[in-house]
Amino acid sequence: MKKLTYVAPNFNTPELASAPNVRTAPALLTGVAPPDFYSTTNFPTYIKTEAGWLLVGDPRMDAVIAVGEQGPHCLEPRHVEAGTPIVLGQREHGEEGIFVNENPFIEEGDEARDVFSFMSSGSSRERRTDYTELAELLEADRVGGGNTLWVLGPAVVHSGAREAMEWLVNNGYVGVLFAGNALAAHDLETSVYGTSLGINSQGRAVRGGHRHHIATINQIRAYGSIEQAINAGYISDGIVYACVKHQVPMVLAGSIRDDGPLPSVISDALEAQVVMREYTKRATMAVMLATALHSIATGNMLPTFYQRDGTILPLPIIAVDHDEFVLAKLVDRGTHPAYGIAR
Repeated sequence: MKKLTYVAPNFNTPELASAPNVRTAPALLTGVAPPDFYSTTNFPTYIKTEAGWLLVGDPRMDAVIAVGEQGPHCLEPRHVEAGTPIVLGQREHGEEGIFVNENPFIEEGDEARDVFSFMSSGSSRERRTDYTELAELLEADRVGGGNTLWVLGPAVVHSGAREAMEWLVNNGYVGVLFAGNALAAHDLETSVYGTSLGINSQGRAVRGGHRHHIATINQIRAYGSIEQAINAGYISDGIVYACVKHQVPMVLAGSIRDDGPLPSVISDALEAQVVMREYTKRATMAVMLATALHSIATGNMLPTFYQRDGTILPLPIIAVDHDEFVLAKLVDRGTHPAYGIAR
């Protein structure tokens, strides 16, 4: 696994040295940006002020840049407060005091290599996947004290990967878990009944199994929380169990088709976004397995990089789905650098 190095912009070039300071305008209404607001990308972005070129904090796509005491930072338009200075402009190569570093990383010993194009070069079942490299990325993030974000769909349980995922949690490879009500409900169902959606580990439907996940949710609601159900011995293994035991944060974002839901599920979509956003700001790597909606939503919140001790580092994203459309959608939406695996 080659080391990737950040290539900072040269702000001494004539074009950037002579660039104007960025324009701003105050938001006239709470939750409404000025009409000519600049819409952000997830790449390293700088704005020019009287203090020089400044890196914009809390990076994500589809946001505005607010300028305040904490410096320039990305903010979803709905969180803008009236009077907050918001960056204006459309051009991103210094012409309006905004510069986006679109190819920020190179591999050591190969300066001509476009790393993002290589890492986001598409996905196909016919392409070989270097699983050793992916394992090395996970191990490096764990050993380096990173915060690996996992995004899971219920197919992780249905396909029999539950035990492997539990092992990853137990061994420190999971920093935070994003999922929906279904992943948690079927993981808990498996702990109680040995089935997921009423199907046992041999792939056979169990008599009365259609009610297992509902019964599990119902009993956990009776306990008052997943944690209390675990403490009472009702839940004794699984992904959720391991997360609770190891104090790994879980964000369970609800949907309109949820059964129950479980007590920990955040049913308000905007509230769920706010909570998820706080964790994506701290992510150093992301792994997305078998969930189109949650993967794309998380990808929209993630930057292409993170900072450690003042050094800018790439934020690797691994996405696995049976549908190549989901992987293509992630890349098309600008989720880079992404390893797409269709399986």
